[in-house]
Amino acid sequence: MKLEVIATNLTDALLAEQGGADRIELVTGILEGGLTPGPGLIRETVHRLKIPVHVMVRPHSQSFVYDEHDLQTMREDIAFIKQSGAAGIVLGALTPSGAVDTAALDLLLGDTAGLNVTFHRAFDEIEDQLSALKVLSAYPQINRILTSGGPSPAPQSAPQIKKLVEAAAGTGIGILAGYGLSVPVLQEFQLATGVREVHFGSALRRGGDNLQAVDPGRVQAAKKILNDILQGMTG
Repeated sequence: MKLEVIATNLTDALLAEQGGADRIELVTGILEGGLTPGPGLIRETVHRLKIPVHVMVRPHSQSFVYDEHDLQTMREDIAFIKQSGAAGIVLGALTPSGAVDTAALDLLLGDTAGLNVTFHRAFDEIEDQLSALKVLSAYPQINRILTSGGPSPAPQSAPQIKKLVEAAAGTGIGILAGYGLSVPVLQEFQLATGVREVHFGSALRRGGDNLQAVDPGRVQAAKKILNDILQGMTG
């Protein structure tokens, strides 16, 4: 049972680690859904944290459709993130018709050996998610999909997330559920979906506010629920 927490600065990351997070998703522009953070923040976070740091690779918030200039920028960012020692990257790319952009992935994933790769919530703009999962499973570099099961918050899409978890079994891809999760619904949500990894943003911040700092007490509460579920499963 893994708990991933969004961090937008080094203090966030340290507080999340202090609270018991298993992994950080490092972003800037949290109100825009997360953008690529700057090099100083990437280096310093990777250097200071003991837990894995996954870095957002998203050059702008206009859409998830990228032109050749965007893709070149993303390639440069990936090379820097890899060199920084980060554990992984978080990315996604769609065609204008709303399908997985395999040409973009072919280009971006060429030099990601040694990195974890999460396909982010661009996935939730795809109509046929089960078909998209099959497409993504053809990429051995991709080991995780961050999804709320569609455009609605994850707790409202529990049946779809359960289908994705079942379809992903044996593919090498794990389903990381995020968006709209909160500590009070976490246990019920996990039992309904079978997810083994969850992703939190505003719900683990002071006042539930994206622009406030991470609250280590809330992180600890979420992690305790996951640990309790795991204990129940292992007896």
